[in-house]
Amino acid sequence: MSSLYLAYLAATIVLVITPGATTAVVVRNTLANGHSAGVRAALGAMVANTTHATLAGLGLWVLVGRWPMVLDSLRIGGAAYLAWLGLKSLARVWPGANRPGAPFSRESADADRRAPDAPVPSSADGQASGFVEGLTVNLLNPAIISFYIAVVPTFIPPAPPRFYFALLAATHIVLGFACHAGWATAFHALRRVFARPGVRMTFELGTAAAMLWLSARVLGRM
Repeated sequence: MSSLYLAYLAATIVLVITPGATTAVVVRNTLANGHSAGVRAALGAMVANTTHATLAGLGLWVLVGRWPMVLDSLRIGGAAYLAWLGLKSLARVWPGANRPGAPFSRESADADRRAPDAPVPSSADGQASGFVEGLTVNLLNPAIISFYIAVVPTFIPPAPPRFYFALLAATHIVLGFACHAGWATAFHALRRVFARPGVRMTFELGTAAAMLWLSARVLGRM
């Protein structure tokens, strides 16, 4: 194993363990709909990362250098989606959000006490939305595009072995999924705590603030 690959591995580990928008999406889906919903969000993010890696490997993201408006469009779309997720978190603590059967409701908390591994109310919708949110937030993340077109190539040696780029991309994709799945596992154990109304409201408000801040940050880089 080359020292260059080990350096890439270390840099990638630092990248994937740093919390960001995808982490927030995974954690929120886990707390709302259980471990499997969080893992589905992580799977959506992994599919998005695989898409970016494939496009970069085919050379299509080189077009970003020729047409910068492509990256700007992704930034605007990503910022809008993050803002929408933030507003969605605010809506979850709006009066009526604690109706029976809603995620984090008292009914949901009681169900967790009876059977921690039982299906969560509204889990079917939550599972699907978790995957879509993880997929969308990463597809619209310009930082991942920049990672593949600016960072990854710096770790490719002269005359690299065949499929070396694929190895680097797979390393990032697998580590990213493992990290996000780890977040889902960790926060699933805390669902009962976050089911308490006061804790739930604080978490949702914090998530909303984080998403809106990330949205403004993305736009600020344009």
